[in-house]
Amino acid sequence: MSQTITPGLVSLDVDLGADKAAVIRALAERVVAQGRATDAEGLFADAWAREQKDETGLPGGIAIPHAKSAAVSEASLAFARLTPGVDFGAADGAADLVFLIAAPAGAAEAHLAVLSKLARSLMQDDFTAGLRAAATDEDVVAIVRRAIGEEGAAADAAPASVAAPTSSAAPAADESLLIDGRPARIVAVTSCATGIAHTFMAADALTASGKSSGVALTVEPQGSSGYQALPQNVIDDADAVIFATDVDVRELQRFAGKPVVRSGVKRGIEQPAALIAEAVASAKNPSAPRVNAAAAATASTSASDANIGWGARIQRILLTGVSYMIPFVAGGGLLIALGFALGGYEVTANAANIITQNSLWDLPTEDITSQFGPLGQYLGSVMFMIGATSMGFLVSALAGYIAFAIADRPGIAPGFVAGAVAVLMDAGFIGGIIGGLLAGFVAAAIGRLDVPRWLRGLMPVVIIPLVASIVASGLMILFLGRPIATLMDALNVWLTDLAGTSGIVLVGVILGLMMCFDLGGPINKVAYAFAVAGLAAGSAENPTPYLIMAAVMAAGMVPPLAMALASTLLARDLFTPVERENGKAAWLLGASFISEGAIPFAAADPLRVIPASMVGGAVTGALTMVFGVQSLAPHGGIFVFFAINPIWGFLIALVAGTVVSALVVVALKKWVGRKELMQAEAPMQAAVAV
Repeated sequence: MSQTITPGLVSLDVDLGADKAAVIRALAERVVAQGRATDAEGLFADAWAREQKDETGLPGGIAIPHAKSAAVSEASLAFARLTPGVDFGAADGAADLVFLIAAPAGAAEAHLAVLSKLARSLMQDDFTAGLRAAATDEDVVAIVRRAIGEEGAAADAAPASVAAPTSSAAPAADESLLIDGRPARIVAVTSCATGIAHTFMAADALTASGKSSGVALTVEPQGSSGYQALPQNVIDDADAVIFATDVDVRELQRFAGKPVVRSGVKRGIEQPAALIAEAVASAKNPSAPRVNAAAAATASTSASDANIGWGARIQRILLTGVSYMIPFVAGGGLLIALGFALGGYEVTANAANIITQNSLWDLPTEDITSQFGPLGQYLGSVMFMIGATSMGFLVSALAGYIAFAIADRPGIAPGFVAGAVAVLMDAGFIGGIIGGLLAGFVAAAIGRLDVPRWLRGLMPVVIIPLVASIVASGLMILFLGRPIATLMDALNVWLTDLAGTSGIVLVGVILGLMMCFDLGGPINKVAYAFAVAGLAAGSAENPTPYLIMAAVMAAGMVPPLAMALASTLLARDLFTPVERENGKAAWLLGASFISEGAIPFAAADPLRVIPASMVGGAVTGALTMVFGVQSLAPHGGIFVFFAINPIWGFLIALVAGTVVSALVVVALKKWVGRKELMQAEAPMQAAVAV
């Protein structure tokens, strides 16, 4: 691992500006000048967005602005000793020691652990005194490198993931910190938005305060470099728990029933003794708030969610659902593509019968549409059916894990059921999102009820899933089904009438818009069903159904291909690392006519992704009609090229729509709401990485 700090990243006794924005920008420029980042303004914007959420000034004249940023190519520490100091929001005045902690967006655990060690070292007086006394840039580098373990023995020998419990030889606690005549036993969790600095500084501050006060306190820092869960017996024996967090506590159910004190992570650094005193008081108070594991994401009731708005919170919830849904989309889409490649374009109609009536020892002998013969027909059918089954879980998984993000495990069952009901009602992934939100919020609300102790054990496994399933799925059936069915019927009749007139190019535009509007939802399904239903009536004398099928399939391929193009080639810096990974899979999903490959992008940023997709889809739909492209295959994308004529017209239309859509989404992301996009990156990364 390369050096995290070098003399070129150090500035001693300098005036970098009158305010913290100027200081952060100057340090970001220093990181870029050393070739460790590509865009000073991008790094500044990410660090400034973090600063606006919570000021990074700390007691003792220290400030640690920090960020994960796509602009950073190598984990770096830029240090400035300021003359005069600059106000970073600390209660005791200006900061003269400022570290800009710059981590790559996809930083490796080793880098994050190093940066975390720096944060912990800042809590040590001898470390900060050494920085103030350093005579040269090289002296600063040596001090910091020793502290973070890059040179000689690490200053902090304790594991980066868990702060050690207070020794039994700690000073005797005063009476206010005793419970039943013994020192109180407290466990704590610390975490911040980036999981680099404040997380570990709060852990060390609480540990030191617990040791000095004689309280048996054990801390679990939940940082970006991972975390080591506290032993369950330590949690079970604790009298109370402290959550000094700016993000949701992971595996909250471990602390169920414990008296709890909640605060932001910064208070854990600045007022650890007060938090410990409050925790002990809560342990002695029978009516004190307790951890309710039935609603894990009701860490939303804590101070952590006071720091984010409802928009950001809903986005984080949706992205959690998307992250769990991705394997179903990627795996299922690839299998469907293999099915078409091996079994031919008619595999959709014959696959179920072939796999139930044949085997490897009894290959099909009739209706062989595969260029690979009976074996290809059989294996293609197997691949297609496995992929189709996987894709069948898509909406249920999305809804189930949206509910999970809101109400933890008790929300999974009602969320899956609501998603399945959305499919039953032809509500698509939009219905799945609504159903998951309904199930999650109902489950969370029930979980907050104050019930007798004897009933608590039944709540997460019986009561919450039962009631939440009835309410969420009942609302889906009673209020969504009939309107969606009516809308689908009306659209179908309208398209049929329009196709029978001279407006065939207009039909291509409309079908393109519909295919890209909800990416597998009811509008998309109306267009697709309309095209497939007409295929049986197609013929050389009546090619209109084939024209419609080509327009629908080509337009449906545009969204995932456009998102793949934009996120992997055109503007990688405008997309999160997880989106860039999804973009790689979207190439094949789009080529296979799996429109759902764009859902991760649309769920994260619907107001920019969906309009851009619709523009490209309309272009493609119109061009297929202009070129007279016909498709005899109802599915398969580019893999059924032999059933598309002329294939050149199909490809030109597809490429044109993809490029247009990609350019539009890049323009929207670059010039519309850029600030909001950058602020949303951290929750997106945490949700999809799950």
